Amino acid sequence: MNTQTPFIRVSNLNYQYPDGTHALWDINLEIYEGEFIAFIGQNGSGKTTLSKCLNGLFKPTSGDVIVEDLNSKTSSIVQMVRRVGYVFQNPDHQLFNNNCWDEIAYGPRNIQLPEEQVKERVEEAAQVVGLPERYFSEHPFFLSKGLRQRVAIASILALRPKLIIVDEPTTGQDARQSFEIMDFLKDLNENHGHIIVIITHDMPIVAAYARRVVAMGQGRILADGPTAEVFKQTELLAQTFLEPPQITQLAQRVQDLGYDPGTLTVESMVAQHIALRARRDNP
Repeated sequence: MNTQTPFIRVSNLNYQYPDGTHALWDINLEIYEGEFIAFIGQNGSGKTTLSKCLNGLFKPTSGDVIVEDLNSKTSSIVQMVRRVGYVFQNPDHQLFNNNCWDEIAYGPRNIQLPEEQVKERVEEAAQVVGLPERYFSEHPFFLSKGLRQRVAIASILALRPKLIIVDEPTTGQDARQSFEIMDFLKDLNENHGHIIVIITHDMPIVAAYARRVVAMGQGRILADGPTAEVFKQTELLAQTFLEPPQITQLAQRVQDLGYDPGTLTVESMVAQHIALRARRDNP
């Protein structure tokens, strides 16, 4: 059991859309500092709705979302987004200024920081995401998708939230770009103190980066735990219409030979093979 005070505590959360659709049912969840979490599940499972409840974009129909000392029901969106930032699946949906500088500066200006502090935050966020100064005057839509995503993340970082939610960070990107953005999120988590939550259908990415998985289905949390432990629950994962990475499936098929059914990487599988073979050769 985690003895820390949670950064976010979700208690008996229910959310119903104005058209009557009940999207979340009795959600209980705690998120702690230092975590890297993946929300997984089929489309319509409630992942995105839950995420938008975490930063105040959606207010609970019933139940509570407590972020540090704030209850989302009684807090303004400005108060919430300073603690929990949200990066949309398509960065173009949140880029609307005529140059990258103004895009990153928009949040700090919107909370009425002095221009000197705005400048400091823009430069800090741009440095963290690796956006060179030569792009400051460029229109975001003239940049590659990878750079646009970095501008979108920088615009969130400029508000200095503790937790950053990134919706489908690898969608529409090739393998190199996917690992580049995920390595960047890993760096934010490990070296800059941000809690990271990704919403994704990409199980190999989950295996490689997430240390905890929250699996959802029909508006409920079906499983919540360390990535390897959740991936062992194959029948449960089938309910989400997702499958563990191929290397995990292979390990599960040969677990009778001594392989760990929670294997997440090829490197781990190879190490186990070498160890098992050594034990066979040297009984």
